Amino acid sequence: MALIAPRMTSGLPAEDAGKLRRALEGGNDITVFVDGTVHRLTPQARDAVVDLLSRFSRGEAVTVSSVEEMLTTSQAAELAGISHTYLRNMTDRGEIPVEYRGTHRRIRLAAILAWLDQQKKSEQQDTQQQDSSTG
Repeated sequence: MALIAPRMTSGLPAEDAGKLRRALEGGNDITVFVDGTVHRLTPQARDAVVDLLSRFSRGEAVTVSSVEEMLTTSQAAELAGISHTYLRNMTDRGEIPVEYRGTHRRIRLAAILAWLDQQKKSEQQDTQQQDSSTG
């Protein structure tokens, strides 16, 4: 996938990772300070920051980068964690909107993120239904 300026950061030492993990377990308030000023994050940005911190708390190495707004089908498939063919089939069925540049398909980053969010919600609903039927 064509990522813009990726930055790789190694995992935290075990002691620091443990402290961060305990802090994240303690609550939902994630406050961002930049040069002494508090900044409110959108829910999506907050989730990204929490995900980043959670990965660090597990001692994982992390790569952070920007992604272009319009993706090729290969880039979109890689981002979504699905095969190129499966993604193409979904665009053919109209499940994911696609734009054409000549004969080449381009998919908006927002469309892939919306699809991923929908998948996550479906999985959560399935889990809740399984829990309620077994409980």
